[in-house]
Amino acid sequence: MLRTQCAAQQRRKSTGYAVSDQTFRPAWWLPGPHLPTVFGKLVRRVPPAHDRIERWAVPDGDEVSVALIDPPTAAAPILTIFHGLEGTIRSTYAQGLLHQARRRGWGAAMLIWRSCDGRIPRAPRMYHSGETSDAQFFLHALANRHPESPLLSVGVSLGANVLLKWLGEHTAPPTLRAAAAVSTPFDLAEGARHLERGFSRVYVRHFVQSLRRKALAALDVHPTLPVDRARLLRARSFWEFDDVFTAPVHGFLGADDYYQRSSSLGFLPRIVTPALLFSAVDDPFLPSAVLDEVRQHARTNRALHVDFTPTGGHVGWIAGSPIAPHYYMEAHVADWMARFA
Repeated sequence: MLRTQCAAQQRRKSTGYAVSDQTFRPAWWLPGPHLPTVFGKLVRRVPPAHDRIERWAVPDGDEVSVALIDPPTAAAPILTIFHGLEGTIRSTYAQGLLHQARRRGWGAAMLIWRSCDGRIPRAPRMYHSGETSDAQFFLHALANRHPESPLLSVGVSLGANVLLKWLGEHTAPPTLRAAAAVSTPFDLAEGARHLERGFSRVYVRHFVQSLRRKALAALDVHPTLPVDRARLLRARSFWEFDDVFTAPVHGFLGADDYYQRSSSLGFLPRIVTPALLFSAVDDPFLPSAVLDEVRQHARTNRALHVDFTPTGGHVGWIAGSPIAPHYYMEAHVADWMARFA
């Protein structure tokens, strides 16, 4: 144990960024990157942890949904959560994080991206990997509502990219103490290309079908959106969907422009809030070479705390036995954030 702790301390000294002293021991019965990625989504059941869902008016005349756990005291920490692509309040990792907050005596608030609450937005727009205005509104609104509470923010997958981009381009409320980015798609273009290989195309098919349905519903509500419906119906990859819908609806020149301007990788040097970057090297949503670039940024920015495990999949990190699986990520992230609470 002493040798392990000394090695971790030496890595911090030599690289300039922090590494976790804890060890993730992957479930032997879920080999490879894909089984840990899909297991929890398919078989895990998590009872709701939130107290209620409120609708908050936002500056463009629309509303966003926010799931809340009331803080037990005026100064209790509040965990804020940004979920991943096509996530909902029922996402198991989101409810797991909410349970972590309740277990620790924290409040919690989860921003549900527009359209992920079952409503097509009244404003002629959706959510995407680089859209940070709702995150900006949400975090500052929470800081104003709870001025004595330390804020701790965690983003997962798409939500992690949004959180890191926001940290790099905006001034955080002074009460925001720490952030954690889980399974971040740091380079959206590389991630989109990587997902077109092998089994990962199953994920693309699932997500694009869901996104296309919402986009068609948005076109029914907002028929003047600059979208070619015929191309939208033919979209099968992330690039095709983003080129025909995400980019023109949100003011980008095309999918390549959207990916270049929205990838959080380019915003890492500007982050000053302590931020845990927690990813698995075998994440099937991102080539591992991108994580090498992230490590380089972390060596020159001491606010970034890198914790890259060899295995774990995408928002997976399952340990334990088949009878009693343990979802490592949620407690691990909450433990790290507790240092700043």
